[in-house]
Amino acid sequence: MSPNRFKRDSDGALIVRELLEAERNPVALPLDPRKLARTPRYYKVEFRKGKLAVPTVVSVPEPEDELEGEPPATEPKRVEATTRHTEIQYHLLKLGAELGLDVWVARNDRSKTYNGEQLGRMANMLAELPTQFNELTNSTIELIDVLWVKGNTIIAAFEIEATTSVYSGLLRMSDLLALQPNLDIAIFLVAPDDRRGKVKQEITRPTFAFREKPLPRVCGFIGFNTLMDSRRN
Repeated sequence: MSPNRFKRDSDGALIVRELLEAERNPVALPLDPRKLARTPRYYKVEFRKGKLAVPTVVSVPEPEDELEGEPPATEPKRVEATTRHTEIQYHLLKLGAELGLDVWVARNDRSKTYNGEQLGRMANMLAELPTQFNELTNSTIELIDVLWVKGNTIIAAFEIEATTSVYSGLLRMSDLLALQPNLDIAIFLVAPDDRRGKVKQEITRPTFAFREKPLPRVCGFIGFNTLMDSRRN
């Protein structure tokens, strides 16, 4: 509420003192210049409310280098997580190609390599996605970790979470379904087997569960061990 509506004058006085102290003794916090240089991409879209088309502007966030709300990972841990993430992408892409499908890897991961192969040059890799969606939807889909495509139809989408967080992958899937509520594809979160409980906890958040197409109903879970076992058999 407004400071002049505090029940106690001392509360407002305390805030003023803290603000003046911060002004006298500012604390410099480091800022990643790469994040400062980022410019969000904005798109004009229309959402329907009943029979009305309501114009609005939305943005598609780029992937973050660090997980929000968690301490920065140490370099060895970050490298390990990145390598595991790339490994799982590699096997999903291989599996899709073996099934006779076209495949897509996230736009920002196409230069990564695993097992001597560059992800963006693997078998059945698409150079462009089908253009059946608007620009905003395509910008969201381009950043999904792995897609399986048959003809002009995306039939499966996979988000991989190799770290302790599973939130960013769920957000990207939620964004996709919000943009295309009638989209009928299989979507999966792929994470370490011991993160199944974390996935269940996050996916039942109201922002995912209380929507026209609840994410818990349409998003499956695949454990890393389950995937790797299937590749060995």
